[in-house]
Parts: sequence; structure tokens; C-alpha cells
Amino acid sequence: MLHPDSAPILGRKQNIILKVTKQQNTTENPDSQSLSDDINLEGDLTADAVALAAKVEVQIEKIAERQRQISAKVQIPQPVEQIWKVLTDYEALPEFLPNLAKSRLMEHPNGGIRLEQVGSQRLLNFNFSARVVLDLEECFPKEINFRMVEGDFKGFSGSWCLEPYSLGECVGTNLSYTIQVWPKLTMPMGIIENRLSKDLRLNLVAIHQRVENLASKEPYV
Repeated sequence: MLHPDSAPILGRKQNIILKVTKQQNTTENPDSQSLSDDINLEGDLTADAVALAAKVEVQIEKIAERQRQISAKVQIPQPVEQIWKVLTDYEALPEFLPNLAKSRLMEHPNGGIRLEQVGSQRLLNFNFSARVVLDLEECFPKEINFRMVEGDFKGFSGSWCLEPYSLGECVGTNLSYTIQVWPKLTMPMGIIENRLSKDLRLNLVAIHQRVENLASKEPYV
């Protein structure tokens, strides 16, 4: 079941694992050394990945006493279609997303998209696991919305937004990921915020790298 340190990650109706930072109504901009230390501890990433993570913008907004909206954004120098392909390959997500142990499409009673995800990670020498089931709505090529229908949070929903940009001959995508989370009383809010913000950043870095790796393997036309 979902635990304080995991949240769902998104694709067609999907779950996503996220982590958050302790702040309210502000944009998080930790110093580079602190950010580097956090990321290396979390994902054991390369220097390039750490540098990329520093460019990911994370913002936390207090909606209510125990409800938060967390957003993250990154620029990826690839067309929208490439990012969409990676996000909606739901069952392949555990291959590259940190702490995501399982991502499985489920049968939807109304023929929609339903995704089960299980996250696993360590915190303070303890193992945590999390399970969430999300219903998703795809609005190609701009947006993927999701809502939890089963899981350990009182509420969990959000969206992926893809916005194309161009700089001269370079075409890319502004990728934004926003979640609204309402933890159960057994989950400490501070820990949830801290873990979710870190997970958002790590997930966007992983998606950026996945998109670039796949693009590099495609034949040049």
C-alpha cells in the first residue's frame, strides 16, 4: 500500500512516485551543493544528471492544512511527440524511473485507461513501499490528467502538460508535472513534502534522459 514516501507517476491512467520539499507558497531553489547531495543520495546519478536536476523548477503550494500542490518543470530539446511516447509507455516506466518497482495497465470498467503502480525506496534505514491506482485521460498532444481511484492517500490527482517551444532551428518541449496530494493522518506532512519534491525532480531528470537516449538511437532522416 502507499506509504509516506511515495506517490504515483503518470502515464495513461497511471501511478507515479514522487517526493516533496518542505515549503509553502514558494518556489524551491536549494543551493547547488545541497541539491547535488540530495540527488546523489537518492539516485546515485552522474554529474550531468545532477547538473540537469539543478535546472528543474519545483514549486510547493499549501492548499489546506494537510493538502499540497507540487509542480515541477523542465525543458527537453525534443519534439512533443517524443516526450508523449515516453510518458505513455506505461509498463516501461520502471525501466528508468527511480524507485518505481511496478507499473501495470489494468482493465477499466468503462474502457478508459487505468494504471497500477508500486513504488519502493529506503528512508532513514527503513524500506517503504507504495501502491496507487490511477485513472488517466489523455489529451494528445498537450496534456495527460490523472486521478487516484485506489490507494493510501486520501486524495491524489494531477497532470502532465507538454508545451512546444522553438529557438531558431531547435524545437523542444516544456514539460510540466503537477500533483495535488492529500495524505492520510498517519503520514507526516513534512516528510511527504520533502520526499515528493525530490521525486518530482528525479523523475523529470530520468524522463529527460530517456527521451534523449531514445532519440539518439533513431535513424537520422
